[in-house]
Amino acid sequence: MIGTLDISSSALVAQRTRLDVIAGNMANAEATAQEDGRIEPYRRRVVTFSTGDGTGGPGVHVAEVMEDPSPFRLKYDPEHPHADAAGNVQLPNVNITMEYIDALTASRAYEANAAMLNVTRTMLQQAIRMFA
Repeated sequence: MIGTLDISSSALVAQRTRLDVIAGNMANAEATAQEDGRIEPYRRRVVTFSTGDGTGGPGVHVAEVMEDPSPFRLKYDPEHPHADAAGNVQLPNVNITMEYIDALTASRAYEANAAMLNVTRTMLQQAIRMFA
């Protein structure tokens, strides 16, 4: 049963990381420049999971946080400070609707794993009562 706790807790950590990345994507959905001042839109980040806990045990862990290679969005806004000569601005490849759906999915997975932790805890408590 202790292994079940490890599996559920590794999934909680993985989903929390996924939610953090999604929040970063949503926060930068309109960012047209990098932190260092380069005029380049924010590129959406995606979390990939891997089976196992990273040390050969059961569970899940974040394999990589990679950038989404999909093209940037274009918007005609000649008044924008980062507009090109034609008046187009490159915007991040972040779709707020998809990020919202991903956030709902991640939060549901987080809730399911938290519920599994509670079920396992209850089972352990009942087993201890039986042996005591």
